[in-house]
Amino acid sequence: MANALVSIQIIPKTKNGEDVIPYVDEAIKLIEDSGVTYQVNALETTMEGELSKLLSVVENMNEKMTELGSPSVISQVKIAYRPEGITMGELTEKYR
Repeated sequence: MANALVSIQIIPKTKNGEDVIPYVDEAIKLIEDSGVTYQVNALETTMEGELSKLLSVVENMNEKMTELGSPSVISQVKIAYRPEGITMGELTEKYR
């Protein structure tokens, strides 16, 4: 069972002021390839799973941005942690 939700907004700096969307698309692909449950929203992506796994995904996302040529990256991260379990659905069901 998932014990954490991690939301991330990744903001890569581009070398020549290029559009960041292709970088963000690569970051989201990395999340998808990790196998964790996730939901893309307008300004951030939320992942659901074990905290250590999700933090590893965040680390990999930052590394991927630099591999793609970004000289630096800002990642804004929010974490909801509940050892007995937590899901995105629990937090949003009353709005659905």
